Amino acid sequence: MNKKPLILGIESSCDETAASIISENGKGNPIVLSNIVSSQVDVHKEFGGVVPELAARSHIEKIDWIVQKAIDDSGIKIEDIDAVASTAGPGLIVCLSVGLSFGKALAGSLKKPFIAVNHLEGHALSPKLNSELNYPYLLLLISGGHSQYLSVKNLGEYKRLGTTIDDAIGEAFDKTAKLLGIEFPGGPQIEVLAKKGDPDRYNLPKPIFNKGGCNLSFAGLKTAVLKITKEIKNDQEKFDLAASFQKTIIEILFKKTKIAFTEFEKQIKPKEKKFVVAGGVAANKGIRNMLINLCKKEKYNPIFPPIELCGDNAAMIAMVGLEKFKLKKFDNLDYPGKPRWPLDEKAAFLKGAGVKL
Repeated sequence: MNKKPLILGIESSCDETAASIISENGKGNPIVLSNIVSSQVDVHKEFGGVVPELAARSHIEKIDWIVQKAIDDSGIKIEDIDAVASTAGPGLIVCLSVGLSFGKALAGSLKKPFIAVNHLEGHALSPKLNSELNYPYLLLLISGGHSQYLSVKNLGEYKRLGTTIDDAIGEAFDKTAKLLGIEFPGGPQIEVLAKKGDPDRYNLPKPIFNKGGCNLSFAGLKTAVLKITKEIKNDQEKFDLAASFQKTIIEILFKKTKIAFTEFEKQIKPKEKKFVVAGGVAANKGIRNMLINLCKKEKYNPIFPPIELCGDNAAMIAMVGLEKFKLKKFDNLDYPGKPRWPLDEKAAFLKGAGVKL
């Protein structure tokens, strides 16, 4: 009987210190043996956002304990690990360096293969942890730092169809929450406030709504919210603005996703139309429901990771590690951290003033 691979995943790209052990069942499907995530909300709350130096210090203080807990909770022995997979980018370099260095040192001491993982690829493969997901598929990656439509052809084969030209969608949620007086991280609370408000109260802009293919823009929307918050007089107006903001986001994603479906079908001509939505914002129920209904109409199969695996975690990093381990795609111990690491290396950089669409 062949031994099932045991992969340790380590994640420290931003403000979560995470470690996970995954393996496979008898059918070759991944199983999560442990998944430990330590958040730093209390560290950054008073600053209204992530402070890189403080985040890195917190990673250093916790990383060995988090990895040990992942090993203990999995019921395995450290020497049984077959490979160590660490996030190498993209992210805050001072944060990435902590998990990356720890993973390299552990792999070297155990004399086991080391695998450098793209954090975005972790999100892209995260639904494999709870569903049988075969290539190719269309991916919508929506998180605090990224908003992209990608055609996923195979492991390591990605074609970007659309991206944000300014703010990421999660960033827009967090900044709107901050303007409404919600403590960091406030993005998820927008949905709570929106339930109490009138989504038709404010007519907010939809930047590049009728141009730019399935590219996205949220900076103008955020600016409009800023102007309105200066005139808000009571809680009901705050609730109405949160509801109007969420409605606007949903309308933007509805239209841009329909365009992405068309682009995906032109490029891939898939036998089975699968649409994966991953990243922290994929936990938003309003966005989920809209996308599920759209998929039913367009005959796509909507696939989401479990809510607990939408945000940053190490199980998704271990998932990429497992896929690469089976293909013997290993990396050297001098592999560098990459603050910027797009999944589609050939895609044009579309951020900043003067972007032409």
